[in-house]
Amino acid sequence: MERISVFILVFFYFISTKIACNGHTHINNNVQFERRALIDFKSGLTDPNNRLSSWKGNNYCYWHGIGCENGTGFVVSIDLRNPYPYTLEYEYENQRYMNLSGVISPSLIKLKYLKYLDLSFNSFKPIPIPQFFGSMKNLVYLNLSHCGFIGEIPSNLGNLSNLQYLDFSSDSTYYSDLFIKNIEWMTNLVSLKHLGSNYVNLSMVGSQWVEVLNKLPMLTELHLDGCSLFGSIPTPSFVNLTSLAVIAISFNEFNSTFPEWFLNVSSLVSIDISANELHGRIPLGLGELPNLQHLDLSANDLEGSISPIMRKKFILLTHCYVYLLRFHQTSSYIFL
Repeated sequence: MERISVFILVFFYFISTKIACNGHTHINNNVQFERRALIDFKSGLTDPNNRLSSWKGNNYCYWHGIGCENGTGFVVSIDLRNPYPYTLEYEYENQRYMNLSGVISPSLIKLKYLKYLDLSFNSFKPIPIPQFFGSMKNLVYLNLSHCGFIGEIPSNLGNLSNLQYLDFSSDSTYYSDLFIKNIEWMTNLVSLKHLGSNYVNLSMVGSQWVEVLNKLPMLTELHLDGCSLFGSIPTPSFVNLTSLAVIAISFNEFNSTFPEWFLNVSSLVSIDISANELHGRIPLGLGELPNLQHLDLSANDLEGSISPIMRKKFILLTHCYVYLLRFHQTSSYIFL
């Protein structure tokens, strides 16, 4: 009986050791697989300032810009945003010197657990946004803004149903070579909260943008400045943007009155509809929006008084800019 007990103990020892070793081997394989994918990605990049000098050795979780899941070694985030995103002219040289450029390797597809990817303010011109991004279905955050990409934005980005943040904004300083022909694919981005598409040419989309974006109930920020949108701003049959806090659609070519349906979006905190061709009267209902803090109606052909709005919003409205072309006068209110 004692010999049998010893045999059982020895048997379970070998079994548990084998399981532990197999688990350890599995983790090691993951590590090598993830590291190889990152090295392949780096090999396509041009890095004049050696921003990726830490990308060597085996412990890639400590490499610059890389974030890993605890315990598994899976890469969950890559943040290679240019540390000098220029906002002032004198910062341009710093920004250019720190640019990553070159080719974006499809090896990123192998990072199956990647949720966060930020390549913003680098310079990948003159290449299009890679089609394979549409296969990275675990992405929650994708920032490709101010990267110099050209061509049509791939419609297969609509496959990224987990995406909450998407920004492919171009730069107003230069003519944008990015465009969208058909925006219908965005209806699949059911988790999207932030959409940045500033200075991307949407002229071929027509008025479809309202209908499509109205199908994204989670959307909280919408940035469509300088997108060559034109004509009237249509009214959706049912306003579904119940979470929208920020709408910025300045520097377009709308020949329209102020969109009255904005007044049904009580969650709005900021409205920027400046530098368009809006005409007609300023709706007094703006004063009824309970959360509104920023309002920019400047550089339009609107008419009427904003005094009733200001009286109602005196506590909450911190910035209000109105330029009434009809009367050739500028009114600017800033409450701090």
